[in-house]
Amino acid sequence: MPELVTKTIKLTAADEHQLDAYCACPAQPARHAVVVLQEALGVNAHIRSVVREYAMHGYLAIAPALFDRISPQVDVPYSDIPRAIELIRKMDNQQALLDIAAAIGSVSHVGPVGIVGYCWGGTLAYLAAAHLPVSAVASYYGGGLSEYLQHQPKCPMIFHFGEKDPYISLDSVNELKARYPLEQYYLYPAEHGFNCPDRPAYNAASAALSLQRSLAFFQTHLT
Repeated sequence: MPELVTKTIKLTAADEHQLDAYCACPAQPARHAVVVLQEALGVNAHIRSVVREYAMHGYLAIAPALFDRISPQVDVPYSDIPRAIELIRKMDNQQALLDIAAAIGSVSHVGPVGIVGYCWGGTLAYLAAAHLPVSAVASYYGGGLSEYLQHQPKCPMIFHFGEKDPYISLDSVNELKARYPLEQYYLYPAEHGFNCPDRPAYNAASAALSLQRSLAFFQTHLT
């Protein structure tokens, strides 16, 4: 395993809100950066592992703690999804975008910045593609994207969805594809949350293939 440097830092958003962010960088200087957007559970062990995974592939990676505005250092267990839903309902997407912008600004000195987001973070990743200065965005099983179709992505996107996802219908995926046909779309024989080993829905083959595709996508567009 390549040597990594990991740490938690403080970010300051444009409205002066301060939040934590977990970051990792390779021992060799990174040429590109990736902002990792959390699921509905917080910057938990899984999201931190994603940060380290991208760092192992040569990226400066960072995950802003988006729930810090309402519940600092929150880490909701996967057995308490109602608590996660409650937190999301209390969040303001515009404020979350301010925090994501702060994360982008903190790593942009190394070169082009990409975003990868999961679940709620997959939805925010889509909104970031429409409103923030990023070069490429990967969205994993972002819910409710059909509600945001008027927000047109300004950079290339790759989408990963599970065919068996009980929360995201294939009709909504097809609606998104019809609206923005030039983006990349992939369906996997899996359920919601298939990328996370801590979820019952984890699908190792789909997680590995989607990562391979995301890395190839970033390699193409983060230049």
